[in-house]
Amino acid sequence: MGRRVLITGIATFWGGRVAQALEADPTVDLVLGLGVNEPTVELERTEYVRADESYSILARLVRAAEIDTIVHTHLIVDPTQTTSPRLHEINVIGTMNLVAAASAPESTVREVVVKSSTMVYGSTAHDPMWFSEDTPRSTPARTRVERTLEEAETYFRDFADDNPHVNVAVLRCSKVLGDDIVTPISRALTAPVTPAIAGFDPLFQFVHEDDVVRAILFAIQHRPAGVFNVAGDGVLPWSEVAAMCGRVILPLPPFGTELAAIPLSRLGIELPTELLNLLRFGRGVDNSRLKDRGFTYRYTTAGTVRSFAEGMRLKRVVGELHPTYRYQRDVEQFFRHSPAVVRDPGPSPD
Repeated sequence: MGRRVLITGIATFWGGRVAQALEADPTVDLVLGLGVNEPTVELERTEYVRADESYSILARLVRAAEIDTIVHTHLIVDPTQTTSPRLHEINVIGTMNLVAAASAPESTVREVVVKSSTMVYGSTAHDPMWFSEDTPRSTPARTRVERTLEEAETYFRDFADDNPHVNVAVLRCSKVLGDDIVTPISRALTAPVTPAIAGFDPLFQFVHEDDVVRAILFAIQHRPAGVFNVAGDGVLPWSEVAAMCGRVILPLPPFGTELAAIPLSRLGIELPTELLNLLRFGRGVDNSRLKDRGFTYRYTTAGTVRSFAEGMRLKRVVGELHPTYRYQRDVEQFFRHSPAVVRDPGPSPD
C-alpha cells in the first residue's frame, strides 16, 4: 500500500500546491484535502472534504481513510488574512484537534509535517545575526500571530515527545517570494512605492515558493524529525531588495510608523506589526540543519528576489502567462463523470 496523505488547508495556496505535487507521486495512493473552502487550483485525484475551521472532523477522517501522513499547511502566518478570533481558532484550536486525531489509540498516523514560520523568532534590536532552530526569542511574543504560532508549535513538540512512533517535522519558513503567492511583502514590492523606515536598512532573507513546496515534499519522503529552518542562503539589505525589484523607496518616520503607514492601504500595501518590525531590524536564520539532512535549495535569497523581479517584469509587459483558473468542484465533476462529455476513444485498431 502506498502513502495515504491528508492535507489541511486544501483551499490555501500551500495546500493546493502540495496536493498538486503529491498527485504526481506514484507512491501516494490517496490525497485527501480538508478545508473550510473548496480548492482554488485544478486537482485531478485529490479527494476533498469541507470542514469547520477547528477541524473537529479530523479524527473521523483519519480513522475512516487510514491516513498515515498529515501535512499541516493551514497555520496562518499573515495576520492581514483574518481576524484575531479566527486566527486563534485556526492556529490553536485546529492544531489541538489535529494532534488529538493523530495521537488517538486507533490512529494510523505515522508522520506529521507542519509548515510554520520563522516569525516565531520575532524581530528586535536584541536579536542575533542568525537564529538557529534552538535559539530562543530575545523578547516575549507580543503580536497575536506570533503567540498563536508559538502555541501551535508547543502542541506539536509535546505531541512528538508523547508519540515517539510518529515522525514530526516542523518547517519554519522565512519570507516567501514567487510568481504566484501574494503576501504583504510581495504587495509592498510591486506597489508604485516601496515602504521603508527612515534610518533603518535591515537585512532580509527570502525563500522561493517552489523551494517551500520542495521542502515539504522532502520532509514527507525522507522523514527528518525535528524543527528545521527553510530559507535561501544569504541576506540582502532592504534597499537592495527594492532596487532589484525596480522600486522607489518611500521612507516612513521612525516614530508613529503605524499611523504613517495607514494611507498606504490605498495603494494595496498593508504593513502588519510583524512586517514593520522586520523593516526596522530584519532577521536571518541558519538553514544548515535541513541541508545536512540532504535537502538542496534551487534559489538563494538573491536568486529568489531576482526570480520574483523578473516574473513581475514579465507580467507588466505581457500580462499573465496563463489564464487565471479557479477550481470549481461541480464543474470538474461534470467533466470527469458526466455522460454528456464526449470522450476521446483513443486510436482505432488496425
